Amino acid sequence: MGIRSVLTIALIASISVVEITQAAKILSIFPYSGPSQYIFISPLLKALAEKGHEVTSISTFPQKQPLKNFRDVPVMENSNSFDEIMTETTSSEGKTKSFFQEYVEFTALGVDISSNVLENSEVKKLFQNEKFDLLIIEVMSTESLLGLGEYLQAPMIAVSTFGTISFIDYLSGNPSPPSYLPHISLPYDNHMSLWERTVNVLAYLLDDLCLNYLILPRQEAVYKKYFPNAKLSLDEARKNVSLVLLNDHFTLRAPRPYVPNMIEVGGLHIKQNPEPLEEDLQKFLDTSPEGVIYFSMGSNVKSKDLPPETLKAIIETFEELKIKILWKFELEELPNKPDNVIIRKWFNQPGILSHPNVKLFISHGGYLSTTETIFYGKPILGIPVMGDQFMNVKNAVRAGFALQLDLKSLTKELFKEKIQELWSNPRYTNAVRTLSKRFKDQPLTPLETAIYWVEYVLRHEGAPHIRNAGQDLSFIQYHNIDVYFILTGCIVVVLSLFIGLLCVVKRIVCGSRKQSRKSQNSKIKKN
Repeated sequence: MGIRSVLTIALIASISVVEITQAAKILSIFPYSGPSQYIFISPLLKALAEKGHEVTSISTFPQKQPLKNFRDVPVMENSNSFDEIMTETTSSEGKTKSFFQEYVEFTALGVDISSNVLENSEVKKLFQNEKFDLLIIEVMSTESLLGLGEYLQAPMIAVSTFGTISFIDYLSGNPSPPSYLPHISLPYDNHMSLWERTVNVLAYLLDDLCLNYLILPRQEAVYKKYFPNAKLSLDEARKNVSLVLLNDHFTLRAPRPYVPNMIEVGGLHIKQNPEPLEEDLQKFLDTSPEGVIYFSMGSNVKSKDLPPETLKAIIETFEELKIKILWKFELEELPNKPDNVIIRKWFNQPGILSHPNVKLFISHGGYLSTTETIFYGKPILGIPVMGDQFMNVKNAVRAGFALQLDLKSLTKELFKEKIQELWSNPRYTNAVRTLSKRFKDQPLTPLETAIYWVEYVLRHEGAPHIRNAGQDLSFIQYHNIDVYFILTGCIVVVLSLFIGLLCVVKRIVCGSRKQSRKSQNSKIKKN
């Protein structure tokens, strides 16, 4: 039997297994107003609805057109949750924030977001009147929502839209050795010097301190308020997770260990065949063989909020370069806009990046955009603003397909120099095409992988058999601190006994010698 026949039989078998899954009632909770989070999970929810599952989505992004088997429960109280933070971050008065300053802000934001969901009248009716077979919940300073697993008596799948970090690892007892896995806030690669490893360990420790003394106490207050009769503590509720879906893939960052219920689905949001562009944009790109630059600061950061001096430098650079530009700009008009620049409030980003005449992507370095630029093989000029964007851009620079520019120190000269280097040097395009080839070489698409594992949890009633024992251990037990304490104690006892024995032997020997000298002296006196 040939390899192709074996693969065909295996594929048919896998499809038949999936098809026997009965239609389930699935509840998804993605409460943040940052569009990127919902952009990531939306294709999975829609695909599950298309397969016949009844999907209820709690978010700030209700569908514009009704979908079969899909119901929105909008919590619009959260609709402006990111705006103030983003505006402050990109304004001229805004100071560059550290990762941990952002951590503090997201702590307060997470409390408001979680409380708004649990206070919403439509959500309350939903919980009182309906049962669900599965919950899919975004975990990012929203740990109190994990109390819904016990409250609704349904297994939970946690989702992380930015890969993993300490509070995500904890959900599944996943190892993250700081010896070769740099913290998400640090620009290190996986081969760190002694100094970098020291800084990395301190970053992990500080991360744990922020989690345990900033986020969790406030989330626990929310948890106790809305789940007063819960039998599980918040800590136990956090471990009551069947599976974690991660927006990550080893080709995008670096190989690292995962337990069986941590599943990489990086690129889940990318359609294998992007939706067609508008007719005028398609014509514009088709008739631009000399090349086009696409410029977008993502869905959270808005170009219209950039400082005036930064906007002036960007506009003057584009005017001098004479290269055709597509710029996601959130206002109808842009004063002094050059003729070679087209602005729109929204672009079909995958459709644009997939076009062969797009030669360069100027990006904030968000993980969704970084994944897309790798998938479509486009080099980037990264202008990170917050969070993991700095690490994403540093990784892209290290991988050889990007250059970085600091938003706060952006000048016309620097901006123009970076663009010209990326535009004229083919090594950046060659590097990203190599990565694209590796990333696409997967047995299933990320979406197919996510669907399989969601239905796996449904088929096996929460799949408790793939949980590892690390989920049931305390911090001290998981890291063998008690064992090391006992071993240290034993070593101290053994060393103490050994030293004591040496002292006894020394006294005996010294006593014998002294007695011998006394005997000799007495003999001499007698003689």
